[in-house]
Order: sequence, then structure tokens, then C-alpha cells
Amino acid sequence: MTMTTTTVTPTTTTPASSSTAGPAGPPRRTSRRRLSGVALAAPFALLLLGTVLVPLGYALFLSLFTDRLSGLGFDGYRQVFTGLGNYTSVLADPAFRESVAHAALYALVHIPVMLAGALVLALLLDSAAVRLRQMWSLAVFLPHAVPGVIAGLIWGYLYSPGIGPLNDILPFDPLGDNGVLPSIVNMATWQWMGYNMIIFYAALQTVPREVLEAARADGAGALRTALSIKVPMIRPTVFVALVFTTIGSLQLFTEPLVLRTFTGTVTSTWTPSLYIYEAAFISNDYGRAAAASILLAVASALLSALVMRLSARRSR
Repeated sequence: MTMTTTTVTPTTTTPASSSTAGPAGPPRRTSRRRLSGVALAAPFALLLLGTVLVPLGYALFLSLFTDRLSGLGFDGYRQVFTGLGNYTSVLADPAFRESVAHAALYALVHIPVMLAGALVLALLLDSAAVRLRQMWSLAVFLPHAVPGVIAGLIWGYLYSPGIGPLNDILPFDPLGDNGVLPSIVNMATWQWMGYNMIIFYAALQTVPREVLEAARADGAGALRTALSIKVPMIRPTVFVALVFTTIGSLQLFTEPLVLRTFTGTVTSTWTPSLYIYEAAFISNDYGRAAAASILLAVASALLSALVMRLSARRSR
């Protein structure tokens, strides 16, 4: 008689909760991080949508329409779809082309003078050769605190013949055909140089002092240190200031608007912004004003992209 024995191997069971608890953790953390990112980005997205995208879209919509009289004109104006008609009308307008030429010439003069002056003043403040840095920085920054309209009125009286002293000192008429552009450049430079100087000075404070001490140990003077070390290390900040200054130059508005009350040289369409203002609030041609605004926005975006690409290439 044969007996068979059966061996029973004990098995251990793992609770279901322990097998699923491990992989459930990371997805929860990931979802929480995504929700946190969305919550932090939501205010900026709403602000961008309400202040940039919606007005830009509405301006684009207005640029495709124009107001025309219906029939004999007894029914008033009605909105008519023109497509790109407003854009072709603006581009063919000699006043608009002349305003763009004025803005371009202003930018070519104002941007190098203002940025170079702000950079030189920041380097002087950062050096040991200038005492009372806080007082000098406040004195240079103070014109930026003056509102643009008030500053324009002050300079307008300084330029006026018989009232201000500058008309007798300067070798040219500051309110004449050949002198109004340098006058406007001077007004804008006086107001914005201190602002950019503070930005450059703050960037210079981030330059490692060990690098500066090594340059002095190698025998580099103050000028060589500034040109070879300080300026290259704050080049990104300079390019950012260049982008904003370029955009601001295309949007020149306050200074020529104020000077219009002092001279007839500055017309109602002297700059693109004045051209848009005249079309919208004087001629009530909102389609033409919107088309000019879109063209100005496109030009600002293209110039900004060009400057940023040049800065990235220069950095490499």
C-alpha cells in the first residue's frame, strides 16, 4: 500500500491597498502642481487677455470697416465692410508716410544719445570717482518723476522766443522747421535718461567684485575695466532697454502734442500716434485710426523681434 503525501506551501497575500498606494502618490502630486501653476498664471493670463489681446482684436475688427453715408445721407452713417481698404488708404496717405519718417529720424537720434548718456552716468556712479552717489542719482532721476505734459510745457516756454532764454542761446530756432526735432529729442532724453541710468546702475551692482578685483590686479584701469568687463556683462540689460526705447520712440506722442501749442511746425499728423489721434478723435474715422494702430503695432513687434535676435546673436 502506497501512501502519498501532499505538501502545502503557505502563501502570503499582500493587501490591495499596499500595492496601489505607491503609484497613486506621484499623479496626485503632479495634478497639484499643475493646478498650482494654473492658479498662479491665471491672473497674468486674464490681465493679458483684457488689456492686450481683446483691445488688439477689437482694433483689428474696426480696421476692416468704415462709416459711410447711406442713400442721400438722410439715414446717417452706416458701417460698411472694406477689408484691407483702410490699410491701403493709410499706406497711401502722404501724411502717414511723413509721420513715419519723423518717428524714424527721431529714433535714430534719440536712442543712441539717451542710452549712451544713461550708460555713461551709470558707470560714473558705479565708479569710485563720484561722491554722494545717492544725491546724484536722485538728481538725474528726478526729471522722470515730472509728468510728460508738465515737462513739455516747461520746455515749450524755455524754447519760446521772447519768454525763454534758450531761443537766444541756441544757434538755431528750437521751434523752427530744422530745430523742432532736436528740441523734442532733448525733451525726451532729459526725461528718460535718469530712468535708464537707474536700470543700468542696478545691473552694474550684480557684476562680481572678484572679477573687478582681478582686473585691477592685472593692471587694468577704470576705463578699460568699464569697456572690457562691466559693459559686456550688462549687455542683456542694455538690449532690453534698447527694445523698450525703440517701442517708445515709435509711440512718440506727448512732446509733439504739447509743442503744437507753441509752434505751427508740429502738425496734427507729425508722428504716427498723432496721426491716429487725429483720425480717431478729430476726423471720427475709427477704421482708419484702427488700421494705422495695427500697422504701428506690427512695426513695433518686428523691430522688437529684430533687436532681440541681434542681442541673442551678439550674446552667442
